[in-house]
Amino acid sequence: MVTEGTYPQAFGGVSVWCDQIVRGMPDHHFNVHALTVTGTEPAAWTLPDNVTVTHVPLWTLADGRRGRLGRTVRHRATEAYRMLLGALLADDVDEFGTALWELCALAQTYPVHQVLRGDEAVDRLLRGWRGTPALAGLGVAPSVLDASMCLDIIEHWLRPLLRPAPVGDVSHAVTNGLAALVALGAKWIHGTPMLLTEHGVYLRERYLGFRETPYGWPVKALLLSFLRLLCATAYRSADLITPGNRYNHRWERRFGADPARIETVYNGVDPADFPPAGREPAVPTITWAGRIDPIKDLETLLRAFALVRAELPAARLRVFGGTPKGNEAYHDRCRALAGDLGIAGAVGFEGRVERIGDAYAAGHVVVLSSISEGFPYTVIEAMTSGRATVSTDVGGVREAVADVGLVVPPRDPPAMAQACLRLLRDDLLRHRLGTAARKRALELFTVDRAVDAFETIYTDLAVWGDHQATVEDQATVELTELRSA
Repeated sequence: MVTEGTYPQAFGGVSVWCDQIVRGMPDHHFNVHALTVTGTEPAAWTLPDNVTVTHVPLWTLADGRRGRLGRTVRHRATEAYRMLLGALLADDVDEFGTALWELCALAQTYPVHQVLRGDEAVDRLLRGWRGTPALAGLGVAPSVLDASMCLDIIEHWLRPLLRPAPVGDVSHAVTNGLAALVALGAKWIHGTPMLLTEHGVYLRERYLGFRETPYGWPVKALLLSFLRLLCATAYRSADLITPGNRYNHRWERRFGADPARIETVYNGVDPADFPPAGREPAVPTITWAGRIDPIKDLETLLRAFALVRAELPAARLRVFGGTPKGNEAYHDRCRALAGDLGIAGAVGFEGRVERIGDAYAAGHVVVLSSISEGFPYTVIEAMTSGRATVSTDVGGVREAVADVGLVVPPRDPPAMAQACLRLLRDDLLRHRLGTAARKRALELFTVDRAVDAFETIYTDLAVWGDHQATVEDQATVELTELRSA
């Protein structure tokens, strides 16, 4: 299993899903390859006995392998890297995948990271960059600093591929992007079947996230090209893709996934953890649960709540969730916005709660305000708890909610406020939707259904992988005999 910035070092929906899978299959051993910043991050989860963790740090010192590259190997690695950079500039997914394969194969024996930096690589990128018609037409002249920055980031991003490829029966990347590099390496080197699960759409979330980065246009363009071609390579290479919702299918097909290899597996929760929430609070209360992160768009929620307060002065908003490292400035920005809107006294930022079901029980209405999601646990947990929901129309939200909750456009405070007011003012509607939501969740979105689906998938892929290996071994024997004859 391959993760990036989630399990077991962080909390969140994807981490909950990973923990459900590994605990639900105690007879399977999971070696979690966790992509992290330094590799020294402490585990946020208590791990079961069937899990070991291999850290894949992206931002520590370079690969520990030393030694000089021979002339032939250096030439092959340099040409592969030249091909990769050319593919980025030409948006050529086939050349990009070929270059990754060659670098991966060489890296199993040699320290090929040595060719990914230095003046020669900078000069090569600048020459290719300046010969790109799109840049020339815009009058953009990338600098040496731009090239150095791009190469530095790409070298770090490639590190999961330039490690010894892991051995296993199945490689399960639980997100696309950098995590897929580990699974691609195992497939290319050992023939390990590759399973790719996406909750949110990795590429879409990178597009959204890059709006906040300080990089100039040439740097953003090249780095997003890298991620776009990497995601396309993973979609094309995966033996099976298991998105958490149908919304993801169009992105996956658009970037080269074979529709016959896509199988939706919905997230699920344990009903025992989310009994009916029971009595509602005495004052009109909206609750929100999740990690404090720009992609969760708390700012829209706060602006919507200010509109709610204008009509229901007694209303309160309770925000439950931790702030991941690096998001402290966003947390402070949200608090400042609450002050600017004059609602600070009615908004509680209450941090992580020991039992997440208590967060849903704390309000009349549960709100999801995200600008990107897969199949969010917040929604199906609140539904299982029997609370009415207001959610933004992103990812698989509409699939989850159907007609048992209210769905509004993202980044639309007035629409969100009106939906919340409608539910807060109409007891009959709110209770009817909450009851129907619990019934729907119990029928469709339980953890047992999800675990059973993946246990079957793992078994089928492992058997298929063994069959492929047998076929390849037999082909090798027959070719050897033919040559001998």
